[in-house]
Amino acid sequence: MSKGQTTTATNASLLIPYALPIFLYVGIASLPASLGLSLEANYALRLAAAAAALAWGWRRFVPLRGPNPPLASIGVGIVAGLLGTALWVAIKQPFYPPGGEPWPQAAFVLRLVASGSVVALFEELLFRGYVLGLVVQWDRARRSGAGDPFGQAFDRSSIGDLEPGAWTPIAVAVSTLAYTAGHAFPGEYPAAIAYGLLMAGLWIARKDLLSCVVAHGVTNVSLALYVHSTGAWAVW
Repeated sequence: MSKGQTTTATNASLLIPYALPIFLYVGIASLPASLGLSLEANYALRLAAAAAALAWGWRRFVPLRGPNPPLASIGVGIVAGLLGTALWVAIKQPFYPPGGEPWPQAAFVLRLVASGSVVALFEELLFRGYVLGLVVQWDRARRSGAGDPFGQAFDRSSIGDLEPGAWTPIAVAVSTLAYTAGHAFPGEYPAAIAYGLLMAGLWIARKDLLSCVVAHGVTNVSLALYVHSTGAWAVW
């Protein structure tokens, strides 16, 4: 949505559409093994559920495109995604022993497809779209002297009304920490912080989520191919 265009959907009403895909994905991943669901079936179910949630919420999401040419954003996203892979491996690898248990081929392919598509999309929509935008609006309301800055941002504002590339330092910090908290192991936190900052910088520089989604997808796919070819499964 362009600057100056308004929407009736408040951030309170947008929370479920933005959060549902990751909620379903993580929830299905947490299903106990006693249910008898194979790793392959679990990933297939995650992929289908997240895709369905994204399709259901699509009309409520802010546009991926911004004011800059989309092809340029795709190109920048590819370069940033490869840089993100190098960054992730360099930072995470020292925290984990070499090697690791290889994934079964079918499960590997399903994880590669899921992480390169729905995961990249719903994480960027949630963390660089919703969370960062909400905190920008809260921070602006707070600095303007609003009596209830969170209520103004959450109940009476919409991230769809923000200008492309909107940010404040605290919004970048909170969105990055929220993204980092979504990673299960403390050894991943330094790499996740660095990657979250890279994606926030991409949003600020390109003023669109398209470049972030492309970068995230490229990182996830190239990281999967890297561990498959080198056997460094622990960094995945």
